[in-house]
Amino acid sequence: MPPGFFLQGFSEFPHLQPFLFVLLLVVHLATLSGNLIVLVSVASVASRPPMLLFLCQLSAIELCYTLVVVPRCLADLARGQNRGSPISFVGCAVQMQMFVALGGAECFLLAAMAYDRYVAICHPLRYPVMMTPGLCGRMAISCCFGGLMVSLFLTVAIFQMPFCGSHLLIHFFCDVTALLHLACTRSYVEELPFLMACIVLLLVPSFLILTSYGAIVGALRRLHSSGGRRKAASTCASHLAVTLLHYGCATFMYARPKTSYAPKRDRTLALVYTNVTPLLYPLIYSFRNREVTTAIHRVLRLKGGGQSLVTG
Repeated sequence: MPPGFFLQGFSEFPHLQPFLFVLLLVVHLATLSGNLIVLVSVASVASRPPMLLFLCQLSAIELCYTLVVVPRCLADLARGQNRGSPISFVGCAVQMQMFVALGGAECFLLAAMAYDRYVAICHPLRYPVMMTPGLCGRMAISCCFGGLMVSLFLTVAIFQMPFCGSHLLIHFFCDVTALLHLACTRSYVEELPFLMACIVLLLVPSFLILTSYGAIVGALRRLHSSGGRRKAASTCASHLAVTLLHYGCATFMYARPKTSYAPKRDRTLALVYTNVTPLLYPLIYSFRNREVTTAIHRVLRLKGGGQSLVTG
């Protein structure tokens, strides 16, 4: 079996490691709590509209997404590694595959949510007929399956490459950019699988989202009531904010050639999009989506009521 890797993490900053540990732990616990609250609240709704079903899946993806990366990083910071943390070849491949699969599923899911908004605004009378529970379930499964297939293809392609030097990854997890930076590639041909994955995960869903919102903008312009336009637009605000955040980070991090990689800068940016953005998603949907806010309040009231009964 090929030799494993060393994750440098933040071992070159020994004095900052306790502070980083506490900061990441607080953010991680807040992320888990926020997404769990949204997940449980939405799951408790008896008759869920399609958008809430997709939101439930989004929260589940974010939970898994942060669990793939952050616990190991916290463990390394707690141990105070000074020379990096070893990770096996298979362990690194599994971590990268799961990270790409979850990120890819989220890309496809955001496109499915954009289509849901398109149908709700452009074809409101046909919405119950077009967005049936069966179709929504198939769309949700297809998003996960698509992310899984792309991640398997990309993982096999990258881990067939020869790796140079000391196998030291200047990163806190097995990210695609860190592995490509370490790979002994001499031409762009060897980077084609990564380019293809970017096209499938970023370009295709982006095109579908832009098409959906183009139709939505056209429908809103035909509305004569400013109140109706404002109400319809508000239903898209949360999804649009999350989409811009997700695709903005992903495009900046991955849609660029290997020559532009800067490992230490990319590591810092990865710290933000693996910790901060999953924390922001439930906040955005909680503040901007009335159905989610109502569901959360209902669950919190039930919990409060249950504690009162126990106390009484």
